[in-house]
Amino acid sequence: MCRARDEGIWFDDHWRLARVTGVGVPLVLMLYPRDHYDMADLPDEMAAELGVLTTHIVRHVQALPHVSRAHVHRIGDGAAHLHIWFFARPEGQVQLYGSWMPVWDDLLPEYPAEVAEADAAAVADALVASYGGRRSATDEQTQGPVRSAG
Repeated sequence: MCRARDEGIWFDDHWRLARVTGVGVPLVLMLYPRDHYDMADLPDEMAAELGVLTTHIVRHVQALPHVSRAHVHRIGDGAAHLHIWFFARPEGQVQLYGSWMPVWDDLLPEYPAEVAEADAAAVADALVASYGGRRSATDEQTQGPVRSAG
């Protein structure tokens, strides 16, 4: 994960957001720090950013017209690099409520990639507008809204 610091759909100086492919729900995104951190050693400034950034991502995923809810998971087994999962629960599929969503995702047929790609782009564009950052790891930082630390 550390070597993939410039791979994804959205970036800022500390974070990157990537789309997970081959899933059964409408959209799965994963947020990573661009440098090597796990949850326990995340600096306080980045921990604060994580909370605000998570809220923005959830808002934008839930704004997609065919999504009812964004489930957020941190499962730390198997990797010493922090990664936060965002699962989009499709509208009208009540069997996906709660913590069983990742299990159902493994059982469902693959969601159409072109729809998931368009949804991921919409979330990334909305994130640039609401939080800041950029769509490319190498582009100049886009000035987003001014965020207060307090």
